[in-house]
Amino acid sequence: MLAALRTLVGLCSGHRSRSMAILTELGSSRLSAVLGVEHEQVSLAACNLLHVMFDSLKEGMQKDFRGKEDAVVLDSSKEQKVLIKDLLELLPLEGASAHGRDNALNLLIKVVPRKSPKDINNSMSLWVIDQGLKKILEVGSTVCGTPGSLPVTENSRMSASVLLSKLYDDLKCDAERENFHHLCEDYVRSWFEGQELAGKLRAIQTVSCLLQGPSEAGNRVLELEGIMDCILSLCASVCEAHQLVAVEALIHAADKAKRASFITANGVSLLKEIYKHSEKDSIRIRALVGLCKLGSAGGTDFSMKQFAEGSTEKLAKQCRKWLCNEAIDAGTRRWAVEGLAYLTFDADVKEEFVEDKAAMQAMFQLTKSEDRNVLYAVASTLVNCTNSYDHEEPDPQMLELAKYAKQHIPEQHPKDKPDFVKRRVRKLLTAGVVSALACVVKSENPALTNACRELISRVFLALVAETEDRGSVVAQGGGKALIPLSLEGTEVGQTKAAQALAKITITSNPEMAFPGERIYEVVRPLVSLLHLQRSGLENFEGLMALTNLAGISERLRQKILKERAVPMIEGYMFEEHELIRLAATECMCNMAMSKEVQELFLDEGSDRLKLMVLYSGEEDEKLRRAASGTLAMLTALHPPICKRIPQVTVHWLEILQALLLSPSAELQHRGAVVVMNMMAAAREVAELLIASEMLEILTVLAKDRDKPRVAQAAQESLERAVQYGLIQPHPGQQ
Repeated sequence: MLAALRTLVGLCSGHRSRSMAILTELGSSRLSAVLGVEHEQVSLAACNLLHVMFDSLKEGMQKDFRGKEDAVVLDSSKEQKVLIKDLLELLPLEGASAHGRDNALNLLIKVVPRKSPKDINNSMSLWVIDQGLKKILEVGSTVCGTPGSLPVTENSRMSASVLLSKLYDDLKCDAERENFHHLCEDYVRSWFEGQELAGKLRAIQTVSCLLQGPSEAGNRVLELEGIMDCILSLCASVCEAHQLVAVEALIHAADKAKRASFITANGVSLLKEIYKHSEKDSIRIRALVGLCKLGSAGGTDFSMKQFAEGSTEKLAKQCRKWLCNEAIDAGTRRWAVEGLAYLTFDADVKEEFVEDKAAMQAMFQLTKSEDRNVLYAVASTLVNCTNSYDHEEPDPQMLELAKYAKQHIPEQHPKDKPDFVKRRVRKLLTAGVVSALACVVKSENPALTNACRELISRVFLALVAETEDRGSVVAQGGGKALIPLSLEGTEVGQTKAAQALAKITITSNPEMAFPGERIYEVVRPLVSLLHLQRSGLENFEGLMALTNLAGISERLRQKILKERAVPMIEGYMFEEHELIRLAATECMCNMAMSKEVQELFLDEGSDRLKLMVLYSGEEDEKLRRAASGTLAMLTALHPPICKRIPQVTVHWLEILQALLLSPSAELQHRGAVVVMNMMAAAREVAELLIASEMLEILTVLAKDRDKPRVAQAAQESLERAVQYGLIQPHPGQQ
């Protein structure tokens, strides 16, 4: 069976009509039945085949190996719908295996939602919501271990949450979202109202599933009459399974600050009771997370302490203790990380955590476990420890106003100051945070959602903030992991990853940091930093990184050209901020080694050449160096440019003379080369130069033995003038 499935994968890859023929022959119901078998590898191979079929049917023929016999397939949306319908039918099927169910969910996550918001057609998601939302909720509401429940794995509910979240994000208007809410509410009501305890448990499990996925829908369902009271009363149940479901739901419900304060008033004593008196670690740890979550409701605001001084540190200590206890299973230890994800808003907890090497190692080890629900919690903990969340500096005037109006003002914890953050980052790097995150990015698992990718990108950006740390980040595989993070995910996540790549490219040798073909993959993320909506710092770092790449090889310059970066680089040459203007000019100087860019300067109707000439006369020495270097190269390669220089600005002679009289040997050399090229280009240009004070300057420079390169260029200019008959050689000189 495995061999047959793998052969079919080879036949279907990238070939629409073959996929269609195989699908017609086998039938989609037969394929989905194979997906639901007990044998894990057969199920996975069937999942792979279906994925390849979807890709082929969606993309059609992209490759050029079509033969004459290839049939034309017009529209395959009907077949796609039939396949998706069978996958949805598989979800609530009692005979289907737990792995098959997970594979079906993962497949739906990949093929149903739109790949990009630019694609306006979200009809597939709408169709799946109408046809299959309740079937997906069947998996999400399954309570493990109850009689007659569906066979599921520990990842099934998380996969259902991810799918629901993706479907909800794919909706475009309020009417579509309202329909989604109604379907969820109807499903929860059907289990909650007039049902026995088992039904109420399923309703509460559904609420947990929704709160972990599309939380807006989860919050709407929580507000249904009786749900919250039922959760609180079940928390005190004697039955472990019931208590587990209720405590988890309470934890997820505490996400919203306003509800957290309600639970702080009504549920804290209950959670404390469970934490102190329950005999089961699995329940105690969940109650602890509930307390952690409520204790961190003030976020990073030092003045908004929910619990008494020292309580959060005690909770964190217990979390770390459980995290390091390998006798407890990974699924339960994950909750300890969840607790730390909330408690690490407190800077005292962050400091204690980074000192505890065993706890950090245990957390990194958990990311490699089968339980993928842990990823978001690990990423959140690291974001908190590195302070890489967004925090704006409040306007001093607004602060004064707030004090006057007796409004609450958030206070920063003294241990969240930059020096403390820097030390924490160093300790995380020593503990091996980069290789742990690189492994997470490398493993393509559905729990690595876009939000999770964004958190990891934020952590990487914090890790490369200091120049001396960048080498170790690259050595542990950070550069390789950043490329996929910068190419897909949320816009913020992609930008943060691209900025981290830029920082590495600026200070490291790009060929060492991104060996082989990988260096070409870095170009697109760096070009994305040049877009106008990015901040000035991101623009500046993007330009600096591209300057480094453009100086390496013609193939890299071609890649930058292909990504349409040149017009953006030119735009930044007019920027008011002097550092951005300098970075853009330096980048253009390196790009000018390409023939296509040189041709832009030959264009009669543009001011590109004029700008370079004028920048060669600016006060900023680095800007003059970049602009005059570009001129030296262009005049050497294209004699017509030499003839145009006197026409672009009336100040051209003063600028060239200032370069030759500069105290900087580099600027003198560049100026001397430009003059030498202009003298060689045409007699009329040489006449203009010799008729000015340039003759005296060249005569003096030609005798300067301290600067042999400048003297040689000046000497060649004078010899050219002699050839033209514009000056006579000095008597006694050869």
